[in-house]
Amino acid sequence: MAARAVVIEADGGSRGNPGPAGYGAVVRDPETGEVLAERSEAIGTATNNVAEYRGLIAGLEAAAELGAAEVEARMDSKLVVEQMCGRWQIKHPGLRPLAAQAAGLVSRFAAVRFTWVPRERNRHADALANAAMDAAASGAAPAAAAAEAREATVVRATGTDPATMPASWEPRPTEEATRLILVRHGETERTVQKRYSGRGDVPLTERGRAQARATAARVAALAPSVAAVVSSPLSRCTATAEAVAAQVGNPPVRTDDDLIECDFGVWEGHTFAEVREGWAAELDAWLASTRVAPPRGESFVTVAERTGRAVDRLRSAYPGETVVVVSHVSPIKLVLRDALAAGDAFLHRLYLDTAGISVLDLYPDGGVAVRSVNDTSHLTDV
Repeated sequence: MAARAVVIEADGGSRGNPGPAGYGAVVRDPETGEVLAERSEAIGTATNNVAEYRGLIAGLEAAAELGAAEVEARMDSKLVVEQMCGRWQIKHPGLRPLAAQAAGLVSRFAAVRFTWVPRERNRHADALANAAMDAAASGAAPAAAAAEAREATVVRATGTDPATMPASWEPRPTEEATRLILVRHGETERTVQKRYSGRGDVPLTERGRAQARATAARVAALAPSVAAVVSSPLSRCTATAEAVAAQVGNPPVRTDDDLIECDFGVWEGHTFAEVREGWAAELDAWLASTRVAPPRGESFVTVAERTGRAVDRLRSAYPGETVVVVSHVSPIKLVLRDALAAGDAFLHRLYLDTAGISVLDLYPDGGVAVRSVNDTSHLTDV
């Protein structure tokens, strides 16, 4: 029986870029998650991007063989997803024939949607690709890769075998990355009192202004050249951003509404203890799921969607440059969660100080390197 709609999960990589390369692809039933097909192959010496395209092509071919009419293709390669959506140009001549082949396969379906997912959510295809890379490196027959990958999938899911670590751990040339310097705003009265502070426009305290100046000096030391300073529109962030801009060549401070703090609804201005007393059931539900919003507020899923849009815009607008992003605790935590491919529990375990600095690099091929988290060394005398 033909599958009306399927999900493709695809990945590829190389050990060396270029180096021994392979790809993996999984086709699933979108309702049950049942695996309908697997594809995995060692392809000799190639680059990460070539292997990723080969994984996509294999997944599309498998979906076509199953008679699928609608496809959602999920990949952790930002480059392939953006190029297949037509938002990024295909500049490398070696990728153009592969993109054309993939586009030809896409035309065989009634509808195809491409979705970027963090590597953590692409484990099965990642494990298939890693087994294929192992086969390429050892000279094993390509057909052995799929069998090896089934075992690797189980091991990677439990996190017990570091030998299956994805090849993306390998160092990447920093000049290719867009560097984001993430800055949490300085101290306010509500941060001192540990009250929920979302959309309320609370100004910096005197100490918060001193923190902003110290942070500005630290950012200037970290980044000799800054292309832009982008901020949440709330004044505690714009004041921090303006202090930073003054130290890094005075680029104009641009605001982005997608960087605003989570809307805490009726909890705004209350302490955690007050919320526990007045909204115990709602608080438990909120702590248990990022899909739950405070009463008349906003869920972390919604915040993550908009911060993801903001990050994507910065990656596209400032390739290979450094951008300072001044925001709030929730948006910065969500950006770091996705950058580290961490679970939702990360949000409640990570502490971010006021005026703390985190740094991450975003690469053209979708790779991410987190350089530092919550650096507060510049605040020792503030």
